[in-house]
Formats: sequence, structure tokens, C-alpha cells
Amino acid sequence: METLIAQKYAKAIFATKNDTLISEFAEVLNNLSSVFASSKSIACTLNSPLLSDENKIKAIVDALGSKVDSKVINFIKLLGENKRLSLIPAVSKIINSKLQNQTNNYQGVVYSNKKLDKSEMSQLEKTLSKHTGSTISLKEINSDIEGIKVSVDDLGIEVNFSKQRVKDQLIDFINLAF
Repeated sequence: METLIAQKYAKAIFATKNDTLISEFAEVLNNLSSVFASSKSIACTLNSPLLSDENKIKAIVDALGSKVDSKVINFIKLLGENKRLSLIPAVSKIINSKLQNQTNNYQGVVYSNKKLDKSEMSQLEKTLSKHTGSTISLKEINSDIEGIKVSVDDLGIEVNFSKQRVKDQLIDFINLAF
């Protein structure tokens, strides 16, 4: 349900047909989303019934500053008045997805237990770009995977190279051969 509502708000943003304004919306909503994700206390405060909607809106608008377009401020106010400030991350995700689709540039993630050097990351990006016909940029996240997992969610790509998977496939191959 949340996604359906967020899609309506994202559709309204794209209806402006102003690329500069859409980019500003994306930037502001991405920043707010990252703040909400990094601080559980902020997310709890926004969902708290103890704080009035006006105070929640004022806190966000004050944090944005005066350089933000008035349409973005009005959008935040609209979300607050309708008790939908918690939709900001969902709207942000939808806007990012549509912008990536329009520009054919996609963001992906590489999970690995070792830090990859720049040439390896570049080679992964080039290979994925070649096979998808899109421009792919990857960021690395340290994890406990013994191997590498590459994921580009908006394109539905997930590639996994792990020691355990190779070992299992080798055992299956040997069992089939004999």
C-alpha cells in the first residue's frame, strides 16, 4: 500500500516536466532518506503521535534551509499535513529508479569480504555495462561473503561468485561424471 501511495507522489513530481526541479526533488529526498535511515531516533520522532504535524514539518523544513525550491518545501508540507512524512524514503526510491531508467545509468552494489581495487571495480562496471547496454556504477560494501556478490536491483541483476557455490558445483559435476 505504501508503495502505491508513494508512486502517486512520485508521479506528481515527474508531472512538472522540469528536469532541474526533478533533480532537486531527488537530491533533497535522497538526503532526507539517508538521514532517516542513519538515525532511528529521527524516524521514531517522525512517527511519534506526541509531536504535532506542524512541528515535524517545521523541523524538516528548517533543516533543509532557504536554498531549497519552494515547490520542494510545499511538497514536504503536503506530506506532513497528510501524515505521510514516513513515505519520503519510498518516494525517493521511486524517483531514483525512474531517473535511472530515463538516463540508462544504474547504481549497483558489490558485496565482498575483501576490498577490491579500483581496476577490479572498473572491470566489473565495464563488463556489466557491456552485457546490459546501460551504464553501471558500483559501490562496494564489506560483508562476510567468501567471494563476491554483485547486485543491480533496478535491472534485476544478481551475480554471485562464492567459494561454497563453486565447491558445490564441482561436487555435483564429479558425482554426475561417475
